[in-house]
Amino acid sequence: MSNGAHPGESSPYVELDRDAWAALGRTTEQPLSREEIDRVRGLGDELDLEEVQQVYLPLSRLLSLRVKAATTLHRSQEEFLHQPQPPRTPFVIGLAGSVAVGKSTTARVLQQMLAHWPEHPRVSLVTTDGFLLPNAELRRRGLLHRKGFPESYDRKALLKFVIDIKSGRDEVEAPTYSHLVYDVVPDERIVVSRPDIVVIEGLNVLQSAAVRADGRAGLAVSDFFDFSVYVDAATADIRRWYTDRFLRLRETAFRDPASYFARYASLSHDEAVSEASRIWDEINGPNLKQNVQPTRSRATLVLRKDHDHSVRWVRLRKL
Repeated sequence: MSNGAHPGESSPYVELDRDAWAALGRTTEQPLSREEIDRVRGLGDELDLEEVQQVYLPLSRLLSLRVKAATTLHRSQEEFLHQPQPPRTPFVIGLAGSVAVGKSTTARVLQQMLAHWPEHPRVSLVTTDGFLLPNAELRRRGLLHRKGFPESYDRKALLKFVIDIKSGRDEVEAPTYSHLVYDVVPDERIVVSRPDIVVIEGLNVLQSAAVRADGRAGLAVSDFFDFSVYVDAATADIRRWYTDRFLRLRETAFRDPASYFARYASLSHDEAVSEASRIWDEINGPNLKQNVQPTRSRATLVLRKDHDHSVRWVRLRKL
């Protein structure tokens, strides 16, 4: 076990290798069946019972402890103020990482596992894709080629959504996104109703607030997170996973005539690899380097993946 520092140095983090982290979950029953894992696994993600047991079970237990502590703190504050307080607001978890790193699968696994704990059965998952500006608006602004960059989102709407969640509103709505048509779905909403926990997953959810022209900084979505996770890996591995996923989609979803990317279905293998490389080098790679990776240090916990998608070590910020 390592604390992430050289001998004689202190660190604000605790760093545990795979074996040390896995040991934390050995006394806890694994709640997900093989069928449930199959349902939450993303395209190309290597996720099995062992990975869930050794990595995500300890994480779900840690998060459950954090939720319980937040409830205790809420009651203590209520006593301190000498007046009844509204019920504790939902515990919000931000989950960030690159395209193709597997953060969507991580979010779905955590949602399922956290909902198995009886203390907080209502767990909602919201992706920030729904807060992307519609394609028509992106075209109007000349930003379609920068989809996924911070400026391609309706950041005010996303911030209002998170503020409404943390304000304790009974129901909060979020827009939905279709990966098939590669656009926001008009007039279709996700209703988040009185959740115990909300997981918010997206590329840029850990970004700090932008500085305004007058020099003042506004609020950031991450200001309202109770816990945050960054799914990390070597850039070369993520690039390879993106290409592999592109090739799988070429054989599956891209063959749907309704798919925005149907034109890619007819590409040869070499043409598909070339196109995936171009998209990565022009869009996803630069976005990762410029906007996503710099937020890694803001996460409460980092899951570092190896070349085979398995998590090799975990870094947790000390309390």
